[in-house]
Amino acid sequence: MEHQKVLVLDFGGQYNQLIARRVRELGVFCDLLPSEMSVEKIKEYNPIGIIFTGGPNSVYEADSPRIDKAVFSLGIPVLGICYGCQLTAHLLGGEVKSASSSEYGKAEVSYSPSPLTEGLPERAVCWMSHTDRITRLPDGFKKIAESDNCPFAAFGDEKRGIYGVQFHPEVNHTQYGTQILKNFLYNVCKATGDWTMTNFVANKIEELKKKLGGKKVLCAMSGGVDSAVAATLIHRAVGDNLTCVFVDHGLLRKFEADEVMSVFRDGLGMNLIKADAGAIFLEKLKGVTDPETKRKIIGEEFIRAFEAEAKKIGKVDFLVQGTIYPDVIESGKGKSAVIKSHHNVGGLPSVVDFKEIVEPLRDLFKDEVRKVGFELGLPKSVVMRQPFPGPGLAIRIMGEVTEEKLETLRDSDYILRDEIAKAGLDGEIWQYFTVITNSRTVGVQGDFRTYENVVAIRAVTSLDAMTADWARIPYDVLEVISNRIVNEVKHVNRIVYDITSKPPATIEWE
Repeated sequence: MEHQKVLVLDFGGQYNQLIARRVRELGVFCDLLPSEMSVEKIKEYNPIGIIFTGGPNSVYEADSPRIDKAVFSLGIPVLGICYGCQLTAHLLGGEVKSASSSEYGKAEVSYSPSPLTEGLPERAVCWMSHTDRITRLPDGFKKIAESDNCPFAAFGDEKRGIYGVQFHPEVNHTQYGTQILKNFLYNVCKATGDWTMTNFVANKIEELKKKLGGKKVLCAMSGGVDSAVAATLIHRAVGDNLTCVFVDHGLLRKFEADEVMSVFRDGLGMNLIKADAGAIFLEKLKGVTDPETKRKIIGEEFIRAFEAEAKKIGKVDFLVQGTIYPDVIESGKGKSAVIKSHHNVGGLPSVVDFKEIVEPLRDLFKDEVRKVGFELGLPKSVVMRQPFPGPGLAIRIMGEVTEEKLETLRDSDYILRDEIAKAGLDGEIWQYFTVITNSRTVGVQGDFRTYENVVAIRAVTSLDAMTADWARIPYDVLEVISNRIVNEVKHVNRIVYDITSKPPATIEWE
């Protein structure tokens, strides 16, 4: 079944992935694509609506990002947000100027009746982030919102379905922001809300059956939720024609390898092969301290281990990867910045002889992947498993990776996860783990002087890992975690808590 689609054009703003997520949450499929798309490509995409995102530029600057003005003549509804709002006004004959005072943060806005503001109160708080502002509307448009510092906080041409909002409806700080987006989708674009994970599962399995029926399929199983859900979808489609290879590189969390084998081979009956390669990985990492070098070594050795098992299986037709939408976005699209390369974007093209890569989750955000996992009946322990980096614990150990440090990290991480679960916080915190820093400090344990490792706790809340805030773990819970780690884990005498958000930091330390 072909879903209705909304096109979100990326002009470089910091909240752009949130816009896409909000649209998906409202039951409409969307893609976040580069703003330099041609009108011809937009027509081929056949969207029911187009959203222009925010961005850091000024529309009157020569090198600022643009869109072909012809997009407004396609008969497709358009919603411009922040920069996208200013660009709409500018291209259609309005006027945009630098304001005498910038407007950042919360501002009270007054609304007028329109299809975009249906169900909103007369006044509400929204989130502003702009220096420029619209000083004159294009012909045919009317004002539908204003603030003290912004005479045209929102405007629209109801006849053509073209609207602009100077504020950010996608962020939680904007009251009724979701309602504004919903009004655009359902009142203006006439969406039917056909994007649900129940529909996705049924359609995807049917699609995979047609594509892969009777063919041999190989999947690299990491044990994380992405590869687990991808493998389960494929298994529903092709059954025993799927072979999964689980490379245990010795850098997994405590008991993780055993759980993967128990759930997928014993519980779900998948053809799952385990390759024990921990000793090889540890030997290759000996003396290595640079994080990027670690990543490259682990990536290369993973390919070698996977290839060795794949050759035993023989020729396969398709290779499955658990690539998800944030992987694609972070790896860069168009002029968007590359935050970091993801090993599963582009995949393992030279590992084995196969016809094609299959990425059944490529269009999904992480929360959508989890919903699919539950739709497929996977256990909560798998579906809600925290995101885990491909290089594993190696990039949570600052400096050289040793067996001693791995044991210390596994034990400290296990205690953290155990206490977070006991406190009932495991459903609230997106990701939480420990890190062995490259520092040793003096301590006193049992009346003896010690000189041992500093272990850092990292815990963040997030919706999709694109942005994250540090988790406010209660002090009494932190106290229990700290006491348990320094008393139960060898070679640790100090615990610190990382309270940095993303950005400016990333979630992982390396």
